Amino acid sequence: MAEEYLNTHNADLLLSAANKSHYPQDDKPEIALAGRSNVGKSSFINTLLGRKNLARTSSKPGKTQLLNFYDIDGKIRFVDVPGYGYAKVSKVERAKWGKMIEEYLTSRDNLRAVVSLVDFRHDPSADDIQMYEFLKYYEIPVIVVATKADKVPRGKWNKHESAIKKKLNFDKTDNFIIFSSVERIGIDESWDTILEQI
Repeated sequence: MAEEYLNTHNADLLLSAANKSHYPQDDKPEIALAGRSNVGKSSFINTLLGRKNLARTSSKPGKTQLLNFYDIDGKIRFVDVPGYGYAKVSKVERAKWGKMIEEYLTSRDNLRAVVSLVDFRHDPSADDIQMYEFLKYYEIPVIVVATKADKVPRGKWNKHESAIKKKLNFDKTDNFIIFSSVERIGIDESWDTILEQI
């Protein structure tokens, strides 16, 4: 259990970084979180850390434009990367984010795994598929978390899970977690999987 290893409530936004020179300079393990702008990344972070609004849930998707480093109990960090696939962002901005995310994911020694969030209600988007393929290509451990499970009737969970896995060409050795911040589903499983990677 996560609670034995860390005080998950003892969490703060450490810093926001635009590039390598701003990253924290130490060797604490980091878990990055990636997903579409409105997939529920902030809710995932807040739910795991038992906080209402540590990560800002915004009515305007695409607000996170930097890499946000969250310190958890001085032992590990969550790194929230900008949400992708948001239409109202210019191509130039998108390219900038893409470079920033790629630089972090491919060059950061602290990175232990990426939590790739997808919306459980829908098939993965082209961006979701691209992110998963990118992580597999660079051999970065990936944990797929399917959010908003409370919006899918339980009787259809298997069907949705199969559809997502098929679309992603999912690797059976990766973890797939069904999650809902509303019904508090998948919290322990998420923590256990994250800590296994650390």
